[in-house]
Amino acid sequence: MEVSQSIKVSVVIPTYKRPVLLLRCIDALLQQDFSRDLFEIIIVSDGPDEITQREFNKVKSKTNLNVYYYALPQKKGPAAARNMGWRKAAGELIAFTDDDCMPGSKWLSVLYQTFVQKGLEEIAFSGRTIVPIPKVPTDYEKNISNLERAEFITANCACSKKALLKVGGLDEQFTMAWREDSDLHFKLILHGVPVITLKNAIVTHPVRKAPWGISLQEQRKGIFNALLFKKYPRLYRERIQPNPPLLYYFILLCLLLFLIGASAPHYEIKIAGLCGWIGGTLWFTAKRLSSTSRSFSHVMEMILTSLLIPYLSLYYRIYGALKFKAPLIP
Repeated sequence: MEVSQSIKVSVVIPTYKRPVLLLRCIDALLQQDFSRDLFEIIIVSDGPDEITQREFNKVKSKTNLNVYYYALPQKKGPAAARNMGWRKAAGELIAFTDDDCMPGSKWLSVLYQTFVQKGLEEIAFSGRTIVPIPKVPTDYEKNISNLERAEFITANCACSKKALLKVGGLDEQFTMAWREDSDLHFKLILHGVPVITLKNAIVTHPVRKAPWGISLQEQRKGIFNALLFKKYPRLYRERIQPNPPLLYYFILLCLLLFLIGASAPHYEIKIAGLCGWIGGTLWFTAKRLSSTSRSFSHVMEMILTSLLIPYLSLYYRIYGALKFKAPLIP
C-alpha cells in the first residue's frame, strides 16, 4: 500500500484520572505494525488531571511517537472529550478506543488498509472487541462481556473525518460512558454512511475489578436510555431493547398491590401482591446467578442488589425521560 509520509490515522483516547490504564493503552499502540510516522495519538482528559498529564509528559519525552495531550476545562463526559480529540486530529481516518483497552498489533493497519481499499470519503468501521473473563464470571464480568457482541462501540471503531463532520460528531448530552456510541452509530446509519465490520481489527477490553454492589451504581446509566430512545425510537427498539423491562414493571406492580392490600382490608390483594413480588424477585435473582459465580459473597450481592435494581432502574428511566423531555419509559 503506497502512502505519503504524513499522518493518515489519528487515534483518539478519552481518559480521566486513570494514568496506569492509559499508559498500558499507549504501550499497546507502540506495538502497532503500522509506521509511527503515519499515525498520531490524541489523548483528551475529561477535565483537569495533573497526575495523568505528568505521567504523559514522561512518556512523551521518551518516545518519538506523535502523541498529544489535551484537557477539557471541566468534566463533560467522554463524548465531549472525543469531540475535542477528533476535531484537533490531522488524520483522514479517526480511530477511537478507550484508556482501559489494548489494541492488537494489526489494529491500525487493518483499519487504514480497508479505508484505502473502500475508497469512500465518508465511511465508518466497527472492529472486534475481546473481553477476557473467567470460565465462571461474576454478574458484572458477564455484563461487560456483552461488548463482544455489540454492533458498534467507541472502544473499537473508526470513522473518516468527513463522516464525523457530516454527522456532527458525538452528542455531548451523553455525559457518561453510556449510549454515546449507539447515538453515533445511529447518526451514521441515518446519514447513509456505511458502517463496515472488521473482525481482524481487534481490541482487548480487560474487565477491571469492580466494587461490591457495582450493579446499583450502573443503573444510573439508564438516564441516557431515555435520550437515545427520544432521538431514535425505531432504531432503539430494533437494535437496543425490543421491549420495555416488563419484569421490573411486574415486580413494582406486585409491591404496590401488596402495600395497598396491607393498608386496607383486602387480604386477597395483599397475598397476590406478596406472592408476585417474591416470585418476580426470585426469578430475577436466579436469572442473574445463571452461569455466574456461586461464591458466598457474589450470591449475597446478587440477592441484595436484585431487591433494589428494578426500582432504581425504573427511577432513572423516569428521571431521564423528564430530564430530556422524552417518552416516559423507553
